[in-house]
Amino acid sequence: MEYTILPVGAAPYQTITLPVSPNNHSFLSRLSLRYLPAPGRWFLTISDAVSGAVYANHIPLVCSYGEINDLLAPFAYLFQGSGLGSLFVLKAVEAPSSPDPGENNLSEFYIIWGDSWKNS
Repeated sequence: MEYTILPVGAAPYQTITLPVSPNNHSFLSRLSLRYLPAPGRWFLTISDAVSGAVYANHIPLVCSYGEINDLLAPFAYLFQGSGLGSLFVLKAVEAPSSPDPGENNLSEFYIIWGDSWKNS
């Protein structure tokens, strides 16, 4: 699977359906992005759009600064160890208005999903 920049908007609840194959495990994914005001954060849920199985629920979107922060690393055990791949949040602008995506600045960040990151 090539790395994909997720097409996100500004709405506080968004659903994206996307065919993916992280680490050669193909499925039709449903990505739910939610902004929750109490913690002031965006969260991502990854599920199977066909079966409805939830693979990862309410992952906080935290930006990588300096070192790669793979938000899907804790899910590497799924699918006999092939996992869900890797997901990164990176700055899309030089100086975002907050360190991590907040209520009104999700467009200042890229959310990138692809095969598992291998630090070589």
